[in-house]
Amino acid sequence: MPVNKRSKYRGSRTCGGGTHKNRRGAGNRGGRGNSGGCKHHFVRVYLKQGYVYGKHGFYHDTKGKQQVLDVGDIDQIVPVLLADGVARQEDGVVLLNADDIGIDKVLGGGKVTRKMSITAKAFSSQAVEKIEAKGGEAVPAA
Repeated sequence: MPVNKRSKYRGSRTCGGGTHKNRRGAGNRGGRGNSGGCKHHFVRVYLKQGYVYGKHGFYHDTKGKQQVLDVGDIDQIVPVLLADGVARQEDGVVLLNADDIGIDKVLGGGKVTRKMSITAKAFSSQAVEKIEAKGGEAVPAA
């Protein structure tokens, strides 16, 4: 039958610590104050400062973040978008809704080699300049 240690030592002078001299002084604590904080007491010191060690779950926050793509990247993938039916071409102008490819904002990186009409929620000023320099238009989504 298992023995409950608390009740076993209740009332005894040393509570299972051997003689009454054994749990005395700083030597039993492993040093005074914060000594050993970088060695044998590092957990005690860092927990006192509020740090938590180890992995505590996984959280990846994408809420509130815009999905962005450079106008140069859009220009490069236009043949694929046309083949998939995501974009269409009318009178030499590629018509594309950025929402259809999951893009919220079009940025101004890269080169534009085609005349494009892109509809998106937001554009950077440089993206608008590059699109309009080739004769296209940047249409803000309603």
